[in-house]
Amino acid sequence: MTRQYFGTDGIRGTVGQAPITADFALKLAHAVGRVLKRTEAKPTVLIGKDTRISGYMLESALESGFNSAGVDVVLLGPLPTPGVAYLTRAQRASLGVVISASHNPFEDNGIKFFSAQGTKLPDAWERNVEATLHQDPVWADSANLGKSRRLEDAAGRYIEFCKSTFANNLTLKGLRIVVDAANGAAYQIAPKVFHELGAEVIAIGCAPDGLNINKDVGATHPEALIAAVKAHRADLGVALDGDADRLQLVDAKGRLFNGDEVLYLMVDDRLRRGEAVPGVVGTLMTNMAVELALQARGVPLVRARVGDRYVLEELEKNKWLIGGEGSGHLLALDKHTTGDGLISALQVLQTSVRSGKSLAELLSDVTLFPQTMINIRLKPGQDWKTSARLESETLSVEAELGQNGRVLIRASGTEPLVRVMVEARDATQAKACAQRIADTITA
Repeated sequence: MTRQYFGTDGIRGTVGQAPITADFALKLAHAVGRVLKRTEAKPTVLIGKDTRISGYMLESALESGFNSAGVDVVLLGPLPTPGVAYLTRAQRASLGVVISASHNPFEDNGIKFFSAQGTKLPDAWERNVEATLHQDPVWADSANLGKSRRLEDAAGRYIEFCKSTFANNLTLKGLRIVVDAANGAAYQIAPKVFHELGAEVIAIGCAPDGLNINKDVGATHPEALIAAVKAHRADLGVALDGDADRLQLVDAKGRLFNGDEVLYLMVDDRLRRGEAVPGVVGTLMTNMAVELALQARGVPLVRARVGDRYVLEELEKNKWLIGGEGSGHLLALDKHTTGDGLISALQVLQTSVRSGKSLAELLSDVTLFPQTMINIRLKPGQDWKTSARLESETLSVEAELGQNGRVLIRASGTEPLVRVMVEARDATQAKACAQRIADTITA
């Protein structure tokens, strides 16, 4: 059975259009509640959300749906996605629910779930929920309806958890840091985490109004962070996205560091402390320069499909701890069960404070390879995979690049497109090689 509603990161869409409607949210929660009750007499679920105006509507609908199935609900209010994952585990809850569309604009929203262990749930669980959605509801009788309550100081508990991942013998005193929370779920939390660790904090993107989440701020719009770092002569800038599970970093000169570079810095911190790093998981898009730099330090990199859930699957398979994507989704499984922008930032700050070196100095041996990406729209019925000309040209380009570049050709998951990516030490060569391959598909 294929999944009708669940995508790679829960259920997401435009508010007011199926499936992101109040009636569907109620039915979904009722179905999830029934699934939970098959293995637990009185389940409890936690619900957190970001700052979108539609969060109120979806929160109420989900609460009613769970209560109607006999499930108790604990409301967390605005809280980062990784905060919900943490509290689900800490509170010994049956399930965690997040109402968020991450880095999308406010018109979108979504619903995703965490297990009692604070991890993403498997596809089989999602298929089970969808199968239950198609069954008639089974309302709990009045005596067995679920109850709801609000968890006081959910934000404070998560702040303390984030701080606990930063070394006790280190401080951020003397550092001026710009924190951009994308007008999202971490708008109160992120500035406090850095401030309570000793930093002077300048907060931007911390004034949500329900409509401005991710609007011209945050990890997907780092220009605001770069400008603020320069204007305030800050030492560093940290930008999160709407649900705070990804980040971007900017140094005092306004240089932006992407997730691939942050991934390397997280490994670097552990190696400097003498910790073993048996391997790292990136994605098909992870920059080759980072792969080569890790290999030079004896750390292999395995590439997973694009998407943090696939990075997590590969980490669990190999029993490794560190992985991530260029978009800024980073995982340190000995710190948290899921990607966390704040904790990732703290891991990088640790290595900078310990070494006394700037991020640029720490990355002096890592120069990202230029990448050229060309999207080719397919003709109806076009079978590009069996093209002998494409195969021949791809082999020719790979031979030309050798150890100094790579080729990635993949279909879009949402549009009739083929994406051709070529990475090389030389930007001109990358562009020319990508165009040669693309021409074989458009011919």
